[in-house]
Amino acid sequence: MRKSFLPALFVLVSVWIGCAPRKSTTSTNASAKVSVVDPFIGTGGHGHTYPGAAMPFGMVQLSPDNGTQGWDWCSGYHYSDSLIAGFSHTHLSGTGIGDLADISMMPYYASEVEKKERQKFSHQNEFAEPGFYAVTLNNGIKVALTATDRVGMHQYTFPADSVKAISLDLGFAINWDRPTETIITQVSDTLVTGLRKSTGWANQQWVYFAAVFSQPIKQLILKENGKVVSGKSATGSKTRAALFFEKGQAPLLVKVSISSASVDGALANLKAEAPNWNFNKVVANGKAKWARELGKIEASFIEPVMDTIFYTALYHTYLAPTLFSDVKGQYKGNVDVVRTRPFNRHTVFSLWDTFRAAHPLYTITQPERQPDFLNSLLASYQELGLLPVWELSGNETNTMTGYHAVPVLADAILKGYLPEKQEEAYSAMVASASQNIRDTDDYRTYGFIPADKGGQSVTKSLEYAYDDWCIAQVAKKLGKEEDYQKYLKRAAGYRYLFDPQTLFMRGKNSDGSWKTPFDPFYSDHGEDAAYVEGTAWQHSWFVPHDVKGLINLFGSEKKFVQHLDSTFNVTSQMTGNNVSPDISGLIGQYAHGNEPSHHIAYLYNYAGQPWKTQERVRNIMEVMYRVQPDGLAGNEDCGQMSAWYVFSALGFYPVNPADGNYVLGSPLVKHATIQLPENRKFEVTAQNNSAQNVYVQQVFLNGKPLNRSYITHAEVMQGGHLKFVMGPAPEKSWATAPAAFPPSMTR
Repeated sequence: MRKSFLPALFVLVSVWIGCAPRKSTTSTNASAKVSVVDPFIGTGGHGHTYPGAAMPFGMVQLSPDNGTQGWDWCSGYHYSDSLIAGFSHTHLSGTGIGDLADISMMPYYASEVEKKERQKFSHQNEFAEPGFYAVTLNNGIKVALTATDRVGMHQYTFPADSVKAISLDLGFAINWDRPTETIITQVSDTLVTGLRKSTGWANQQWVYFAAVFSQPIKQLILKENGKVVSGKSATGSKTRAALFFEKGQAPLLVKVSISSASVDGALANLKAEAPNWNFNKVVANGKAKWARELGKIEASFIEPVMDTIFYTALYHTYLAPTLFSDVKGQYKGNVDVVRTRPFNRHTVFSLWDTFRAAHPLYTITQPERQPDFLNSLLASYQELGLLPVWELSGNETNTMTGYHAVPVLADAILKGYLPEKQEEAYSAMVASASQNIRDTDDYRTYGFIPADKGGQSVTKSLEYAYDDWCIAQVAKKLGKEEDYQKYLKRAAGYRYLFDPQTLFMRGKNSDGSWKTPFDPFYSDHGEDAAYVEGTAWQHSWFVPHDVKGLINLFGSEKKFVQHLDSTFNVTSQMTGNNVSPDISGLIGQYAHGNEPSHHIAYLYNYAGQPWKTQERVRNIMEVMYRVQPDGLAGNEDCGQMSAWYVFSALGFYPVNPADGNYVLGSPLVKHATIQLPENRKFEVTAQNNSAQNVYVQQVFLNGKPLNRSYITHAEVMQGGHLKFVMGPAPEKSWATAPAAFPPSMTR
C-alpha cells in the first residue's frame, strides 16, 4: 500500500527523476490535495482501476500491465500480482470488460530483452500519485512515468555499466483485445513510429504512435509474428522491436505520443505538448493541473482518513471520458473514417454507469468541459444516426441496457448547456427512442418489453421509461407539447411491471401473464434473465423520475418504507447458477458494488423518513470505501462509484440525474467549498458533525431554515451556504411533511 512506504519513497522519487525533490508551482493547500490521493485504491478486489500516470480526462494513461489475463485485470493491473509485462499508454478505469493497453514498452538488460520475460517487483518499491508513477523492478532497473494530455514520458535508470535495452511490443494484449495489424518503423536514430490496429470490445481500434528517445538507438532488432526481419520496418499482426542504447549513468528518456488518426497527428502532439526533455517539468506541470482540478472542492472531514478517500474518489471521477482528438482536431470516427472537429472529441462513455452521478457532478465541477463532452455524444449521433450507448475508441459497443446518453444530454440542456444545439440534441434523443433494435420496438408496442419477446426485459423497460421521461422534459422546454405528453405517457410504463402481490417489478409476457417461476433472489448473468447484473430486489427501485408514483403502487408510504427496510435487511444470498460477479458490496440485497442500487438509500426522503436515508448513507460510506487496494465495493466504472461518494460526502445526491435536484443525506464533511464559475462559491458546513452524530437536526440555506429534504442545482450554482446541524438521534420533525419531499412526476 502506498501509504505504508511513502516516507522512504520521497528519497527514491528524487533519484528516479534525477534531481532534488520536486517543488510544485501551485499553492501548498492545492498541492496537498494531490498528495493525499492514493491511486492504488481500487487496484485490488473488483475495483479494476490502474495506478499509472494520466492527466484529467487525458488521452494517455501510462500504466503498468501485469500481463495476466482475467476479469480482475480489466485495467491491465491488479494489486495481487507481482509481475510486470510492460508499460502501455491506454487503459480503462474500473470497467467490467478489458481492452486497450496499447503500445507496450518495457526496459530490460541487453541479455534479457529477447526473452521478454515478465519482471518481478514489490509494492514496497512502487509509488503513485496523480500524474506520476514509479517502480524499481527487482532486477534493479528504475522506472518513472509521467504524462501530458496526449504524450506519455518514460524515464528508465539502469546501472551505469549496463547496456540499456527496451522492448516495444505491439502484439501485447489484455483480455478481449487482439491486434490485427501492427507496424513499427525506425525513422531516425532517435525516432520510431508505427500503428497498432486491434479488435476486441472496441471492434476497430486504431492507435498511431511516435516514440522519441533521448539517446541514439545503437541497434534495432525487429520481429514479425515472432520471426526476425531485416531492415528498418516491420509489419504484421504482432510486431515487436528490441532497441539497444549505450551504457552510461544518464537515464534513458522516451516520449511517446498517440493519435487515432495518423502518425502526423502523433508527431504534432509531441511538438505541442512535449517539446523538450525536462522530465521534472512535465511532472510538476501535471501536478499543477491535478491540483487545480482537485482544488475545485476544498473539504475537511470528521475523520482524517476520509480526505484520502474523498480526493481519490474525486481523482477517479476525472479519468474519463478521455480525450480522443489529437492537437490537429482529428480522430477515428465511428465508421472508421478520420474526422476533424472544432472541439475536443472525447471517448470512453460508460453511460449506463456515469449518467447516474458522474455526469451530474461534471455539471458542477467541469462546466468548461461540458460542451466537449456533449458535442462528443452528438458526434456519435451525426456519424451513426443514434446516440451512443457505450462508446469506446470510435466504436459503439452497445454494452448494457437503456440509451443513457439521453439523460446526460437532457440534464445538461435543462441546466443551460449547449443552448445553440438544443433542437439537434432533441432530434438525437428522439432517434434513440425510435430505433428498432435493443427491443425498443416491442417496448413501444406494449408499453414494456414482454418477457417472452426479449431478454433482460424488466431492466430494459424501467430504463427506457426513465429515458423517455428525460425526453419529455426537453420537449416541454422546447415547447413541443404533443411530444411532451407522448413521452410522459411512455415514462409511466413502469407501472405495467409492478406486481402488488409480491411488491416487485416482474417479467410480464405479451398476453399479460406474469413470467413464472418468480424468485426475487434469483440472478442470472445471461441474456434470458429479467434483470441485468442483479435481482428483483435491486432493479425494482429504478423509478427515479416518479418515486411518488411508485409509492402509490405500494399502497402507502408505510409499506414502501417496510420494503425498503427489507432490501437492506434480508439475506445477501442469491439463487441461480450464473450469478454476476458485479453484484457486490452487499448490505442485505442492496448491492453498492453495482450502479442500479446507488439511489436506493435516498428513497426514504420521498416517504417522509429522511433519517433512514441519513443512517443508510452514512453506513454505506463507512463500510464500502476504504484506504486499501480493495477499498471499492465493486468496479469503479469510469467514475460512477466515486461520484456517489463525492456527492454523498458533501451531503446530497442526484436521485433523478436529470431533474436538477439533489436529495439530502448525511454529510461526512465538516466544511466544504465548491469553486464555481465567475468566482462564485457554494459552501457546505456540518455543525456538530462526527461519527456518532449521523442525523440531521436542522438545515439552513443561506441562513434561512430549509424544511425540504432537497436542494436544486440552480441554488448550488448561484453560490451560497448550505448548513447542516447534526446530532446523535433522528430528528423526526424535519422534512417529514409531503411538501418537503423531493419532486416526482406524480404529485
